[in-house]
Amino acid sequence: QVQLVESGGGSAQAGGSLRLSCRASGYIDSIYCMAWFRQAPEKEREVVATICPRGGGTTYYADSVQGRFTISQDNAKNTLYLRMASLKPEDTAMYYCAGRNQFGGTWPLASADFAYWGQGTQVTVSS
Repeated sequence: QVQLVESGGGSAQAGGSLRLSCRASGYIDSIYCMAWFRQAPEKEREVVATICPRGGGTTYYADSVQGRFTISQDNAKNTLYLRMASLKPEDTAMYYCAGRNQFGGTWPLASADFAYWGQGTQVTVSS
């Protein structure tokens, strides 16, 4: 089992920045890919960014965040990050960290492809 705990959410003004963190513990050697998802009220959960450290560090970004968000990881700290810049009100959502314990899959990976989930951290962007 893997446990994921997010932190770093909060409120920001449009154009501002936030950094989310996700600390992993447990059987982390089983993880092939990690991702950030978000879900706004009355909307479906959507992938924001994905990174596969055991796949050459391949990354994916949703079109809506490309160029503004950066996914990264610190292996020494077992921590995944999401740096969010040039925030927009439409970025307001609950953000979730997720881990995948299988190799391969259809790219971009979807929520059903991830076995492990954090509890989420709220991001609110005001105009």
